[in-house]
Amino acid sequence: MCGFVGDLLIRNGSHLPDHLWIQTLEAIHHRGPDSTGTYKDETVRFGFKRLSIIDLEHGDQPLAYSKGRYHIVFNGEIYNYIELRSQLIQRGYTFRTDSDTEVLLALYAADGKNAVKQLRGMYAFAIWDKHKKELFCARDRFGIKPFYYLKTDERFFFASEQKSIMPLLEQISIEQEALQHYATFQFVPEPNTLTKGIHKLLPGHTLTVNADFCVQIEAYAERTFQPRSGPTVTELANQTRKLLTDSVEKHMRSDVPVGAFLSSGIDSTSIAALAQQVHPNLLTFTVGFETEGYSEIDVAKETAKALGVKNIHKVISADEFIQELPNIVWHMDEPVADPAAVPLYFVAQEASKHVKVVLSGEGADELFGGYNIYREPLDLAWFKKLPPTFHAGLKRVVAHMPSKLKGRNYIIRGTTPLNERYIGNAFIFSEKEKTQLFRDYDRTKPYTNVTAPLYEQAKGMDESTIMQFVDMHTWLPGDILVKADRMTMAHSIELRVPFLDKDVFAFARMLGQDMKLSHKTTKFVLRQAMKDLIPANIVPRKKLGFPVPIRVWLKNELYDWAKQLIESSNTEDVFHKPFLLQMLQAHRDGHGDYSRRLWTVLTYMMWHDIHVAKRLISTHQQKDAERCKTLAHF
Repeated sequence: MCGFVGDLLIRNGSHLPDHLWIQTLEAIHHRGPDSTGTYKDETVRFGFKRLSIIDLEHGDQPLAYSKGRYHIVFNGEIYNYIELRSQLIQRGYTFRTDSDTEVLLALYAADGKNAVKQLRGMYAFAIWDKHKKELFCARDRFGIKPFYYLKTDERFFFASEQKSIMPLLEQISIEQEALQHYATFQFVPEPNTLTKGIHKLLPGHTLTVNADFCVQIEAYAERTFQPRSGPTVTELANQTRKLLTDSVEKHMRSDVPVGAFLSSGIDSTSIAALAQQVHPNLLTFTVGFETEGYSEIDVAKETAKALGVKNIHKVISADEFIQELPNIVWHMDEPVADPAAVPLYFVAQEASKHVKVVLSGEGADELFGGYNIYREPLDLAWFKKLPPTFHAGLKRVVAHMPSKLKGRNYIIRGTTPLNERYIGNAFIFSEKEKTQLFRDYDRTKPYTNVTAPLYEQAKGMDESTIMQFVDMHTWLPGDILVKADRMTMAHSIELRVPFLDKDVFAFARMLGQDMKLSHKTTKFVLRQAMKDLIPANIVPRKKLGFPVPIRVWLKNELYDWAKQLIESSNTEDVFHKPFLLQMLQAHRDGHGDYSRRLWTVLTYMMWHDIHVAKRLISTHQQKDAERCKTLAHF
């Protein structure tokens, strides 16, 4: 796990001044504080920050291969590198290190672009072929690792985080469509960012810049589902267990200590239980809040005891929460208004005191059908038996019902097509609400610009699987994996996600709806697979996520802070602030739960004041500035 920046000159471009180059590289120092490396020729310049995990002595980057023809910067891990290395040796390739980086580069030398199809891992990398004058980049199939880029008339610049690219922009301009989508999803769907000119390489895609400076982007891995029936529950459960065991074993390949995050759910518990079989002295980490009902620590402690592993836990106070918010938002790199990022930041901070690598359960819900909302099509199934004219009649009746009448929302959802009622796990502001929120709302850029193509691709799947497909292409890479990467890298530790494995997905995508969901549970086959390995009380537990007391705090501890931020933020040209202040007051007075909508706006305001208006300064920005001055001096 590391960070990189790269600068490919186009035609008559010139390399960045040293002070600006240093600034772009030092902005991601936290991703790799162990060593710094650079490579430069007349066309390309690479910068690298290393977090040493594999081959501590010889794994520095940028790394060269084949007598200096190929040069690479690589962020991530290739979990099947030992097997690939053995195959390459049999084909006549030689190695001078034991690193997975050299295996990746040799595999590219051997098989070119087809190398990516053989990888099991999480990765974003760039390879420079000095002979062909060609840059080849790739991102893993799930989007675990980030890859940002900017193309101008003079250069193609890329980096692990967009904060390394923003100093290159003469002026930071906000992309209106991306902002409107952010207000809907609580993140900006890929490949766009809020910053005009900066883009993200999509998961499962490669990017090539050839000698004529043409940029070509291609997909190499699909994230589709093809449910099928056949095997019994027992057979599928056994296969699930076998694949997860293999994935966890490979994800624990490391030359430094490995731990695991542990909550109260089946995902992290399953990973911890399998990891304990590989490493009996496994350390697990948990956080919770002082507010009653917002802590999983007690359950996690009991689980750790049952598994025979040590649990290290921390309680987060409201004061700590407020104090660290500027750092959290700065590290997030782009606004992601998921409150769960906050406990993730603190649990990573605690883990960094003891280990350098942690395993976590991200991806289980998207692969095995874990979100409670995925059961909704089962609950609404009887509506499909009614003729469309009856649906229209029900809608007219519902329109005259009191808004808080029990059952009203159920009828509304049952008579609304899936593509109109489901956009993912978070639906923050409706299009109507966005007309009140934004001063400059563009009606031609609704959220359906994002979801409509996905629903088109998912035709023929059952509704629950369509929901998984939508989340796999939006929620997972845009929210779950962004906060997982940024909050752990904030503390220079590597997060690994064994559920998001090439072989595990190849199996999970074939599971039928009945193997994932019922009217009583989610992740059915996963629960069956793990029931004899994890504590009995964990097997049936519902999905909770990281519970965060935003709703409670915005009425009390965070109210004054939120009000002041809304009033003082330099975003008057973006938002109707009176509308937001009314919403905040209504929330405090108990007239509705507006916490997620408020948090989405507050997160954007903090991001804007840090990265655009430069009013709020994080402690990490101060440290980066000090390092830049020191390096520039030499």
